[in-house]
Amino acid sequence: MISRARAVEILRFLVAGALNTAFGYGLYAALIWLGLDRYLAQAIGYVLGTGFNYFTYSRGVFIGAGPAKMRFALSYAGNYLINLAGLKLASHFIADPYLAGAVTTFAVVVLNYAVLKRLVFRA
Repeated sequence: MISRARAVEILRFLVAGALNTAFGYGLYAALIWLGLDRYLAQAIGYVLGTGFNYFTYSRGVFIGAGPAKMRFALSYAGNYLINLAGLKLASHFIADPYLAGAVTTFAVVVLNYAVLKRLVFRA
């Protein structure tokens, strides 16, 4: 059984994650719509989304943690590589770049929470 504090933290993570996903996926979809390659669109979305995500997670989810900009950047570099591999894999089965990007994005949510909680935003 998880504690009430952990449940609230997970809920805040999911809300912040929804906001971050809307920002990042919206940017990805807009860049695809503008004609960019799906992998370039994903790279640009990750770079611009990383700063936005740091702000929402550090200020809205992992409130008691100390500064973690370098750990966050490193975790997002690893997250990007996993997401890129997932996009490559999903693209073999899903031709639509919008759907392939969405599937890949949602697949890394659980991993991202675990990494941020245990390695990045430590008390």
